Amino acid sequence: GVVRVPTSLNVVSLDRSRWRELGTPSGFASKAARLGHAYLAMGATPTFTCAPYQTSAAPAFGEQIAWAESNAVAFANSVIGARTNRYGDYLDISCALTGRVPAAGLHLDEPRLGRVLVTLRQLPPALTARDDFYPVLGYLLGTLVDDEVAVIDGLDAAPTSDQLKALAAAAASSGSVAMFHLVGVTPEAPTLEDAFGHRGPIRQIDVDLDDLKAARARLRTASGDRIDVVALGSPHCSLAECRAIAALAAGRTVAPGVEFFVTTSRAVRDLLDRGGELATLAEFGATVTADTCIVVSPLIAESARVLMTNSAKYAHYGPGILEVDVIYGSTEDCVASAVSGRATIEDGPWNA
Repeated sequence: GVVRVPTSLNVVSLDRSRWRELGTPSGFASKAARLGHAYLAMGATPTFTCAPYQTSAAPAFGEQIAWAESNAVAFANSVIGARTNRYGDYLDISCALTGRVPAAGLHLDEPRLGRVLVTLRQLPPALTARDDFYPVLGYLLGTLVDDEVAVIDGLDAAPTSDQLKALAAAAASSGSVAMFHLVGVTPEAPTLEDAFGHRGPIRQIDVDLDDLKAARARLRTASGDRIDVVALGSPHCSLAECRAIAALAAGRTVAPGVEFFVTTSRAVRDLLDRGGELATLAEFGATVTADTCIVVSPLIAESARVLMTNSAKYAHYGPGILEVDVIYGSTEDCVASAVSGRATIEDGPWNA
């Protein structure tokens, strides 16, 4: 069959142009490539990214879509206002082949209304402006609400697309969050009343700095300062994020014995190549992969025991899937730690 609607593809288990260079076993690569080709033969677009909302494949507000990647589902529903349930493998391609989705769940109006009010209390503005705040907030949110639609109130900040991406990914990992509202930020929550459909919440939760500190602490399982690998890009890094990493890395070098991965889309890597940032990252000692990520492809060394990341999603899944201990930190922390060879965390306003 052939897809009846525009269809993007999530990551595949290899970097399609550099798998040999990256040491991917040929048998593994052959199977991964075969799977990718099967979807391409059905007419899918070779996006191969877990962040399709930051590509030309991004849907519009109110558009009915069928996405499976959990972070993308949460972002599409919440930040864009497109409509999708959390579809599993084969259900998503079935929707693509038929051009139909079930008239149920978050495709409809009522289930999209907020149910749980999460109020942020007295958070330092210096903290809510930081990139490393949003993964922690998302991680805490998922543990608090699981799959309920939360309405977050009290954020005195204007988060970027990348910060909202990190929030959505974390909430969809620690919980089963498919949609949230951020009052005054996300499109279906211009006001608190609008987010709840002018009805009250069924439950209310207050979140303060101590709650967030506790959530942040749970994103670290390593007891010492050893690091073997640093991984950035879950979800895939945007062009802006990659450029920020390159700026931090310029003129510096990854310490011996430490691997440094940046995972992104092929489109972004091509732009980095043209702009010179890819060369900067290579000189630093970073490996920039496209089409894939460290969770689904055998990229990191088998001897790696401790992974440092700026991603709450990587930190959440690392111990179970990669069998590594994890350390969570900001992007700045991750780069500085890679250079020194030891985990270095700058707490800043987290200690307010």
